[in-house]
Amino acid sequence: MNNPAILEPPGTTGSEQNLLLFRIYLVYRTVLSVVFLLLITMPATRQLVGAQNPALYTAVSSLFLFSNIVLLGVVAARWESSNARLVLLFGVDIVCITLLSDASGGMSSGLPLLLAITVASSAVLISNRTVATLVAAMTVLAILGDTLRLISTGDAGIKALFPAGLLGLLFFVVSGLVQLVALRLGRVEALANERATYIYRLQRLNEQIVQNMQTGILLVDSQNRARILNAAAGRLLDPSRPIALEQGRPLMDYSAELTDRIEKYRSNRQQIGTPFEARGDGAELVVKFHALEGGEENQTLVFLEDYRPVAAYAQSLKLSSLGRLAASIAHEIRNPLGAISHASQLLDESQTLAKDDRRMVDIVLTNSQRVNDIVESVLQISRREPPKLETLTLANWMNGYHERYLSARDNPGKLSIEFIDPTAQIVVDPEHLQRVLDNLVDNAMRHTHLATKERAAELRVRVDRRKRECVIDIYDDGDGVAQSDVSRLFEPFFTRSQGGSGLGLYLCRELCELNQARIAYLPTTEGRSRFQITIEQQE
Repeated sequence: MNNPAILEPPGTTGSEQNLLLFRIYLVYRTVLSVVFLLLITMPATRQLVGAQNPALYTAVSSLFLFSNIVLLGVVAARWESSNARLVLLFGVDIVCITLLSDASGGMSSGLPLLLAITVASSAVLISNRTVATLVAAMTVLAILGDTLRLISTGDAGIKALFPAGLLGLLFFVVSGLVQLVALRLGRVEALANERATYIYRLQRLNEQIVQNMQTGILLVDSQNRARILNAAAGRLLDPSRPIALEQGRPLMDYSAELTDRIEKYRSNRQQIGTPFEARGDGAELVVKFHALEGGEENQTLVFLEDYRPVAAYAQSLKLSSLGRLAASIAHEIRNPLGAISHASQLLDESQTLAKDDRRMVDIVLTNSQRVNDIVESVLQISRREPPKLETLTLANWMNGYHERYLSARDNPGKLSIEFIDPTAQIVVDPEHLQRVLDNLVDNAMRHTHLATKERAAELRVRVDRRKRECVIDIYDDGDGVAQSDVSRLFEPFFTRSQGGSGLGLYLCRELCELNQARIAYLPTTEGRSRFQITIEQQE
């Protein structure tokens, strides 16, 4: 689901923080070097610094500023990731600040205090604690050494050693404390990264679960816009559009009935359990709503279920329960029917039977056969079991069907099959598909023969990639179906053919529904009759 609130994958947060701290330190050095130069160049502050050796102060502060300019130019070299380069950088800082302090009178100038920032920065940026402590030791030695030199030249008294020693001790304390804090922060950061990675992976797992659910899920805001939806929801509502284009689409664009139901749910929390048709193609959906609590917006979760599997399963249970009753009734009918048919056949063989009586016997035999066909169809429907689904490559299976159909009939006629996509795969019960096609092709052959005196039928197999469906079209050149009869075509016992039982198309529809397929009568613009079977394509 394309959720704008989904977390980004955790990155190398520690390295990014080190780079940020390194850049802050470079900015600090640059500002400090500029201040050093300003102090010696401005008349009002010239007496504050460089009193012992103005030339040395000016040269060192200029060199310090130049080193900052060079470092800012090569910051992409990732100095913050190399301990050796960091030691070199802090070493330059220690030397420069110590020389500036020496030129300004040593400890009395206050400049050595700036080395505390250098020591603290080294404790944070240098990953090796021993090396970070070594930088602190170098700082202490530099301060003590400079103080001893000033004492030896008479520029400072022996009392200057005490504050220098205290400052050195402070540097060690600062280094140790900052290292301890940095270590603890590093552990907290590592734990936070670990938890963030776990949450991210868990969220990705949840996203994949939701995306692969067969239940359609939508998040609808207060303005009835589909903020988020999974692949199943897109397939159930509008398979013609990519999921990426569906974010923020008004719910009314999908279904007015769905919009009306969500409004009723928001007004009185009414759940309507009856299925409804969303796409106008006969596919029915069942919807449930759940209001999200605690959010700023009045958001509602919408759960969509394809009603066809439920209906097919309910139909299977119903037919299974009626099967035994239908078989018992059919058996009871067949026994007296067989006796009537047998007696009529014996009577028909009589040589003394009058012509008018023989006509009556023929009527009895014809209608006995018709009743027998109806009984056979009822038994065929009642014996149906849940489909035994298999994955079929439609082109291969249809080639085999073509051979089976022609070889099983004495006068099969002409059957042509055309493939648009020979790689299409479907999941269906092959026996059910065979029975449906046998019935439809037989009908096509019969109606074509009545209209043209030729037995012929045409099958076309294609794939609707927009809807991810396989389509089988059965064409004939008969007289077609009257518009008033189209709505009743698939009703049981409806027929316009003499001698027909009216159960053939009803059986075709029931078998299609058991396999989650659809069948419809769709005449062509050229005047040909067409029955269309639509089956979901296997990805």
